[in-house]
Amino acid sequence: MSSLAHKQICVIVSGGIAAYKVPDLVRRLRDEGAAVRVVMTTAATGFVRPLTFQAVSGAPVHVDLLDPAAEAAMGHIELARWAELVIVAPASADFLARLAHGLANDLASTLCLATAAPLLVAPAMNRLMWANPATRHNMNLLAQRGVRCCGPNEGSQACGETGAGRMAEPAEILAAAIGAQAVGALSGLRVLLTAGPTQEPIDPVRFITNRSSGKMGYAVAAAAREAGAAVTLVSGPTCLPPPAGCCCVAVTSAADMFAAVLDHVAQCDIFIASAAVADYTVSVPAAQKMKKEGVALTLTLSPTQDIIRAVAARPGAPFTVGFAAETERLAEYARGKLQAKSLNMIAANLVGLPGTGFESDDNELSVFWSGGEKQLGKASKHILARALVALIAERYRAEAPHPG
Repeated sequence: MSSLAHKQICVIVSGGIAAYKVPDLVRRLRDEGAAVRVVMTTAATGFVRPLTFQAVSGAPVHVDLLDPAAEAAMGHIELARWAELVIVAPASADFLARLAHGLANDLASTLCLATAAPLLVAPAMNRLMWANPATRHNMNLLAQRGVRCCGPNEGSQACGETGAGRMAEPAEILAAAIGAQAVGALSGLRVLLTAGPTQEPIDPVRFITNRSSGKMGYAVAAAAREAGAAVTLVSGPTCLPPPAGCCCVAVTSAADMFAAVLDHVAQCDIFIASAAVADYTVSVPAAQKMKKEGVALTLTLSPTQDIIRAVAARPGAPFTVGFAAETERLAEYARGKLQAKSLNMIAANLVGLPGTGFESDDNELSVFWSGGEKQLGKASKHILARALVALIAERYRAEAPHPG
């Protein structure tokens, strides 16, 4: 039986073009056995008619703060008491700002303030609005209060721009809603995670790097935070906004990342090394920009420090999870790395294939540990991240020493 069976879920629809996807979310919630009631802001009714939501939810739709059809004209209190989970989708920048600062000037915002139910928001807005420091501050405030966040995703937007700000797909929001009903699998634990590429300087204007976008690592960080962990993310250079509620440490080179990890590793229970760290760095970077001389150039490279090996070798090492990006013989190479570096678990994927891996929104993971493995299949990186975090939590508790 689904964890949403017989759950009472209030879906709040704020103004935004992504509102057209929300009837599908309501349908999926009902397919899981949930009872759904929909609240719309006035702006939302300009994108989707209330009658649509009434048809898919099987219940009247609420828009007005003082709804004469509601019990004693106190609809916000009635709904706030009824709801066992509140989902805001899409959650516009305006609605998130009002929610973060406790405003209550319509039915939707007042309901959020009056309910004791968990809140799950699915942001949707222009990429610059999502990246704006005011929005980042508001999201951090909400995360500190325990509000869960699903998305946003990257991609083309209705405004014609491309970037982070697309509302998560209904399937992703459904998965987050299911997760919100369970006690956080990582509650009380501290997770240290690396993500993104590193940049190894050649001279002041050039560097060696790789194709990692950081998307998978950032998704894992967000999933770990959703699962209740205190998350510290050590990130190489990316264009991604910091995951809400995570402590973020920005680094550039492999040496920077090594130092940052050592600064934080003693305080963590789980270490997840998803960063694509350079294996080699330029031995002596040029102090000034190197000029093109028209002849072959030779660079002397030195191996970088192996971060995950160093962490796994520490006395009382945390539960250590590695990543392996391979182009062939996936299981063989992943299991070899698992054993050679004394890891507890490794997540591996094939890169160089269309539609998955580096720079893509989707991935396909195979996870290995001593005596076991699990195929997580192909899905969006956000969905895979939640599945991976659930598996990490399961293996962490299976391998944790038991008193007596």
